[in-house]
Amino acid sequence: MKKFQGAFPERAVRMETLGEAVRTGDRQFRRIHRAMREASRVLDLDRPPELFVRLDREVNACTIGMDRPFVVLTSGLLELMDAEELRFVIGHELGHAMSGHAVYRTIAHYLAGAGRMLSSVPLGGIGLQAVQVALDEWMRTSELSCDRAGLLVVQDRDPCLRALMKLAGGAHLEDMDIGEFLRQGAEFERGEDLRDSVVKYLISRPRSHPLAVVRVAELDRWSRGAGYRSVLSGDYALRRDDAKASVGRELRATGVSYADRFRRSTDPLLVMVRDLAASAAQAGDHVLGAVRRGPDGT
Repeated sequence: MKKFQGAFPERAVRMETLGEAVRTGDRQFRRIHRAMREASRVLDLDRPPELFVRLDREVNACTIGMDRPFVVLTSGLLELMDAEELRFVIGHELGHAMSGHAVYRTIAHYLAGAGRMLSSVPLGGIGLQAVQVALDEWMRTSELSCDRAGLLVVQDRDPCLRALMKLAGGAHLEDMDIGEFLRQGAEFERGEDLRDSVVKYLISRPRSHPLAVVRVAELDRWSRGAGYRSVLSGDYALRRDDAKASVGRELRATGVSYADRFRRSTDPLLVMVRDLAASAAQAGDHVLGAVRRGPDGT
């Protein structure tokens, strides 16, 4: 996929961007160009991606390409964010570039097209739809990973949360409060009953990004946890150890992460599933104990 995209499609998009946007440098958009270099240094990226600014009132930032990723910020984003908030956004986009997310996003795009073609065949698209659902969930979760990369660049929780709040409420920070927004996120997560659980799934399913309150809550939780502190103290994976990485260990770590999210969730549906699982486990233990004791109770 990387070779195919790098041969033509990626070059075509870069040439289009080169023709219609402004590339940052020492003489153009120096402030954000310097922020890109500083963010790359913090994340230990030897070759910072090219950074472009495109005229567009929509607030957006994107990382494009697999072979030579580059970052595009819209003029609407620059007008909305202050310097530290822009550093967070740039760090977020560097997270995409360094993690190779474009590869999997492109695969998801092609699978979606294949799923649409197979939808006319009875049962033809079920398998691909299952893969598509999983990739969509991965895409939303990858945004949370990149929010963490942005926090590692800024190393200050407040501007990162402000940047995400602005994506929900615009530039009116004087009328917003981080604590209140976090309580709003907790209310969203908690819901009232199973109907809210279904609605949350339906509104999240077609989105490429988690909802703003979810991103703020997740980043706030990570900023207060041991994982963030350990990275700041220098305890993190190194590139030279990539060859020793274990896929099985990473899969187990992923399983632990999802299990932890499941345990701490206050969503009504997940709470019900968790309670049913606990009841089933207790019933299983009771039956197993009775079998072990035998009919005479010994």
